[in-house]
This record gives sequence, C-alpha cells and structure tokens, in this order.
Amino acid sequence: MFPAPVPARLLAALGLVVSVAACSSTPATTATPDTFSVWDPYPQFTAESEWVKTIEKCGTEAGVKIQRQAYDTTDLTSKVLLAAQQRTAPQVLVVDNPVVSTLVEAGVLKANSDVGLDAAQVSPNLVAAGTVEGQTYGVPIGANTLALYYNKAVLAAAGVDPASVKDWDSLNAALAKVKAAGKKGITFSAIGTEEGTFQFLPWFWGAGGKLTDLPSGKAALELWKSWLDNGYAPNSVVNNTQTTSWQEFATGEYAFAENGTWQLGNAKKAGFEYGVIPVPGRTGGTAPAPTGGEFVTVPVQDNKDTEAKAGRIASCLTAPDKVLAADTALTYISAVPSVQQQQVSAQADLAVWVEAVKNAKGRTGDNLGTKYPKISQPLWGAVQAALTGAKAPEAALRDAQAAVK
Repeated sequence: MFPAPVPARLLAALGLVVSVAACSSTPATTATPDTFSVWDPYPQFTAESEWVKTIEKCGTEAGVKIQRQAYDTTDLTSKVLLAAQQRTAPQVLVVDNPVVSTLVEAGVLKANSDVGLDAAQVSPNLVAAGTVEGQTYGVPIGANTLALYYNKAVLAAAGVDPASVKDWDSLNAALAKVKAAGKKGITFSAIGTEEGTFQFLPWFWGAGGKLTDLPSGKAALELWKSWLDNGYAPNSVVNNTQTTSWQEFATGEYAFAENGTWQLGNAKKAGFEYGVIPVPGRTGGTAPAPTGGEFVTVPVQDNKDTEAKAGRIASCLTAPDKVLAADTALTYISAVPSVQQQQVSAQADLAVWVEAVKNAKGRTGDNLGTKYPKISQPLWGAVQAALTGAKAPEAALRDAQAAVK
C-alpha cells in the first residue's frame, strides 16, 4: 500500500510527465473481485490477436475477467505514474524495459519476491534490465535487438562473402569493395535522440566501451566518422530514424543496414534477397546490442491478495507454454531459451536474431538504472557532434562525459 502522503519520489517522477498524462480523459481502472486491469504498449493488437487471446486465457486461469487497455509507450509511462499517485494503477503492467528502473525508483512496482513472480527461466542478460539493487521487478516477455541486414545482390556484385565479415577490419574491407563496385555501403540511424544512442551502442560496447566512461568508446565513434569520410555511409545518417534508415536500405542500393527484428516483415517485402549477420565486435565475435522489449510487472496495490493474484496472471503471461504464441504475435525473440529453440525450429532465419539476443545487454543494466537517460543524451550529442565535424570524436566523448558529471 502507498503511504500517505504520496512518496516524494513518485511525485518527482510524475513531475517529468504529468503534462502529457493530464491531456488524456481516459479513466484509470481499479480491480474488482472478478475484474483485473492489464495495461500494455501494444495498441496495434486488437481483441482477435494472439496477444490479447493470451491475456484472456491467463485471466480465465486466475478466475478473473481482464479489462485490457493499450497505449503507446510514452503515454503509458505517464499514465502509470499518474495512476499510481491516485492509487488506481493497473494490476498488471507491460512496460518498456528501460522504464522499469524509473518505476521502481518511484515506488510503483512490487518486487517479484513479494508477488510470487519468478524470472528464473529467463536469460540472465535480459533480466538485468529489471534488476535494481539486487531485487528483480517483472519478467521480460520477449526481446528485440539490432543486427546487420545485407543485400545479397549488392554484395555479390562487389565480390563480398557476407560470412567473411567477422570484425571491424573485415567489415571495412567489404565496404571498400562495395564502394569500388559503384554501390552504396551502409546505412544506420545516428539521429540526436534515443534511437541514435540505441544504434550506436553495439559499436560502443563492441569496442569495449563502458557507459560510465564515455571516452572508452572512442574507437566506435571514429569508426562511424570514417564511414562518412570515406563515403561508405551517407550524411543522411545524422537525421535518420530507424524507419528512414530502413527506407534507404529498401531502395536496394545499399549493402548493409543496421536495424532490428521488427523489420523482418518489411525485409520480406523489399523485393530483393537479403540476409542477416550479427553486428561484429571490434576484434571479432558478436557485439552486445541493446535490448528492446517489455517486462510484465505488478504495480503496488492496496490489497496483498490482489497483488498475489496479479503475480499469478503475470506468471502466466510469461510462462513457456504461453509465451511462444505471444512472442510470435509481438515479433519478439523469446526471453526463454527453450522457447527460442522452438522459434528457430519453426523459422530458421531467426537463428541469427536468437544469437544477437543472447549477446544483448539492457541499457539500464550494470546498475545504471535511472542514470542511463542522463548518459544517453550527452552520448547521442557526442555522436552528432563528431559526425557533423563539429568536434573530433575523442573531444566529443570527453565533453559528453563532463556533461554527465
């Protein structure tokens, strides 16, 4: 139960977003003995979808009716903070993984140990985004991440075997051959938003960089800058979102595009043969890429029995026998290794994505929690400054580190 008055930490978190939340007239919902509310960030899924059917099945198994409400990701965070202040938070909340630590700090979420929720079946690297000071909050329902799509025809014309791309040197060699063959090299998103940081992180981490020491990723920023200087990547990357970057790749003119699992459907419609390889680390191996995807969590309620039943519903939504259908509907790689193998058995081209997810990292991991946004913004500013030529990569990262402090 929330103490009275409302905790200052919740009011502080709410203050960042209350202007957005206050714009909506949609009422929050509370539990009744036979009705529980589930909020999620999937407004694109209707009552006929496998995702909603899974929610309803879990409600039936818990002996309650489910009242589901869906919001876009940004709006959902605002609404949950406001609802928690008013003690009308949903009983089950599906929320973007970087937001978990914010809601924990605000006192909104119950720890798994308090509601009988168990994340033991989930890959530890994915659980890390929901772990705060040794306690885990929620269970990831699935994950997406980044890899490199490639155009088979463009690489063939340049005499490049995609299997040869194992590290940065071999990738640079491939890009040089592509340019020499009169084709375009690689496109990605370096926009000055979280999308830009998200796309930079595999290279940053792949160079051994640490988010607590931004200059440690200097080699990654020098790599990206060299691609623009050598004509391997277009200047448009500084304004590209992940969507516009994909649109460039979809023209069929580029050899590579850094993008995510969510583009698989579009790749199959692109009109040319494509493949996928992991983002390579600087000296080899698969670079850690940031995880996208949501956690199923239990917000604080006024009744322990309500919290316990909400825990059972959340457990059901993330159980191996339920999550395959949900992850397929959500186009996620499962967070459960046994389910990942079922996905690959059904669709062999997901193997690369499973490998990428196994090597992925949560952006708020390494105990960063709510410190991450304070690091991410200076980092994307450094990327912009270096790629536009305003600063040398080393200076840009050094200034970004100073801004974090």
